[in-house]
Amino acid sequence: QVQLVESGGGLVQAGGSLKLSCAASGSIFSINAMGWYRQAPGKQRELVAIISSGGSTNYVDSVKGRFTISRDNAKNTVYLQMNSMKPEDTAVYYCNADALAYGQTYARNYWGKGTLVTVSS
Repeated sequence: QVQLVESGGGLVQAGGSLKLSCAASGSIFSINAMGWYRQAPGKQRELVAIISSGGSTNYVDSVKGRFTISRDNAKNTVYLQMNSMKPEDTAVYYCNADALAYGQTYARNYWGKGTLVTVSS
């Protein structure tokens, strides 16, 4: 099994910055794509950013130029640097990973429990 634990959420003023971290642990053989999703109150969960094992990235249009996703494969950790934050960035942010654990034949999709980010105007 693989566990994902997010950290770094909190309250920030509009225009400010936060950096989220997500550490994967457990009997990990390999991790493929890792990503960040968010869910605002009353809205569906949406993909914010995703990074492949090779470092290729994609972002939702609303965060392009403001957010940066990165990963440290040696630490099984993915980060989300959020700059120039806006009130509409307020949401619970979830870490996601496709990982292959020892003893498994196929990679499975895993989710963290989420971390709350609140941007005040």
